[in-house]
Amino acid sequence: MYISDLEKIWLATGENRIYLEPSMANRHGLIAGATGTGKTVTLKVIAESFSEMGIPVFVADIKGDLTGMCVPGTENKHIRRSIDTMGIEDFTYTSYPVRFFDVYGEKGHPIRTTVSDMGPDLLARLLGLNETQSGVLRIVFRIADDQGLLLLDLKDLRSMVVYVGEHSAQYKLQYGNVSAQSLGAIQRALLTLEDEGGERFFGEPMLDLADWFDWDDDGRGMMNILECQELFQHPLLYSTFLLWMLSELYELLPEAGDLPKPKIAFFFDEAHLLFNDAPKALLQKIEQVVRLIRSKGVSVWFISQNPSDIPETVLSQISNRVQHALRAYTPNEQKALRYAARSFRENPSFDTETVLQELEVGQALVSVLDLKGVPSVVERANILPPRSSMQIAPEDEVAALIRQSPLGRKYDEAVDRESAYEMLSAQLEQEQQALAEAQEQKIREAEEKKKEKERLAAEKAKAKKATSRKNSVLGKTVNSAASSIGREIGRNLIRGLFGTLKR
Repeated sequence: MYISDLEKIWLATGENRIYLEPSMANRHGLIAGATGTGKTVTLKVIAESFSEMGIPVFVADIKGDLTGMCVPGTENKHIRRSIDTMGIEDFTYTSYPVRFFDVYGEKGHPIRTTVSDMGPDLLARLLGLNETQSGVLRIVFRIADDQGLLLLDLKDLRSMVVYVGEHSAQYKLQYGNVSAQSLGAIQRALLTLEDEGGERFFGEPMLDLADWFDWDDDGRGMMNILECQELFQHPLLYSTFLLWMLSELYELLPEAGDLPKPKIAFFFDEAHLLFNDAPKALLQKIEQVVRLIRSKGVSVWFISQNPSDIPETVLSQISNRVQHALRAYTPNEQKALRYAARSFRENPSFDTETVLQELEVGQALVSVLDLKGVPSVVERANILPPRSSMQIAPEDEVAALIRQSPLGRKYDEAVDRESAYEMLSAQLEQEQQALAEAQEQKIREAEEKKKEKERLAAEKAKAKKATSRKNSVLGKTVNSAASSIGREIGRNLIRGLFGTLKR
């Protein structure tokens, strides 16, 4: 093990041995360098040393080669040369206690969170929403919270977006304007996220980060490895997911002050993805989490190609630095090289900028904090070799460890309990049923009204017919009498006319 009698982590050897002070490890660290210069080796050496000290570790495995931590390393000429030249005594290859996780549940225990737990800010970044659309998403979350509607998975969120859209006029005065255009943009972004497999990330059982804090029988900290080869194909999902876990650690752990060693070490590979296109408000929150989480005993290590990949507000919180070789073929690369060189405390014995381009694979410029919190003068050094395998672990070995893990019973089977989708669906069904009943009642009333109208019309017609018949009989009587009188008058007149003119 690379831990001295003084409980320091032996990290590298230059003119002298370079030790990382465990009590200063929560001031965070940076491992930088061009592709193929040895960043993964440095990561493994530090992670293995933390585990040896009883510090659990979380690390994202982008290339798959970190699975080898569960297998003892094997001899080769490069490792043998390092052992001999650095004077490493009693070097033994060993495996480490490992648990595997995978967002997609294929090469490790599934990792899930709920939509509500991720929150609108991180989700808005994940969905690529603009400021206006992000504001509408916050309103959707607020309405769900106020109405006690659980947003567990993406179908819950889709249902909630539809519900808010249908009742936007009702909520306008209390929560603000909710435009149909913004709701449509959110729905389209959710479809894109589902196409990328994001629906498997949201749901229950949700990851309990307390499960990371575990140890083997020898007291070594558990290596929690997140398989990211597939996840990394979706950079925004990858970076947002790791940022969510970091924020969960911040919320989970109590204030601890200055500790003799960290409670956990968190390695964020390809860290530049965390900051790409991140809005200013989110960057401020990231900087705040990085600054405050050290007092909770978390050591955060960013792995990237160049320090310039990290915003200065975050970089200023990073005190332990291992810089592997950089290449400077273009003006932008030359600028980045100068930036990296100036980030170290200068060593008068060499030109930092020149040495950065001369470093061999496995060599690095190293500066760490001493016990007083002062950065050491930068030194050119060889990184120690890892004790676990640098190769990808055999699939059957990984599968066996996954099967044996007690976390399988907790996480492997998804749970879909009643949440916003079911509650809103039930509410919609009730509303539709009530609407259908109201329509049926309206139809019945219309039919009854029609029948009543027809009845009244029939009675009116009947009365009219009876009156017409009565008038007809009376008319015939009158006409008959008139005709008789007329005929009588007519005869009298005739007889008078054609007679002898008698009176």
